[in-house]
Amino acid sequence: MAKSASGGKSMTKSEIAAHLAEKSGLTKKQVTGFLAAQAELAYKQAKNVFTLPGLGKLKLVDRPARKMIMRFGPDAGKEKLIPKSKKVRFTVAKAAKDAILGPKK
Repeated sequence: MAKSASGGKSMTKSEIAAHLAEKSGLTKKQVTGFLAAQAELAYKQAKNVFTLPGLGKLKLVDRPARKMIMRFGPDAGKEKLIPKSKKVRFTVAKAAKDAILGPKK
């Protein structure tokens, strides 16, 4: 498991649901259903830009074709064409950065 900056382990889906249920006054089952519905909506809306308030934006971006000079392996020194592709990108909101890292000095 990935470790957080404080040295602890990351929370599981069940732990997250239990924590949110306790904070919001909903049942754990309702919170789990909400998280599943939110994820499903994010998958469908990512091509338009899906904003998670307070966290950031999820979006689909087109990467253009580009040329790259191979540095290692049998093709070292040769130029190759990398085809265009689509990537999913998440941009963290400034509020989330400041809350996690602290404001810039």
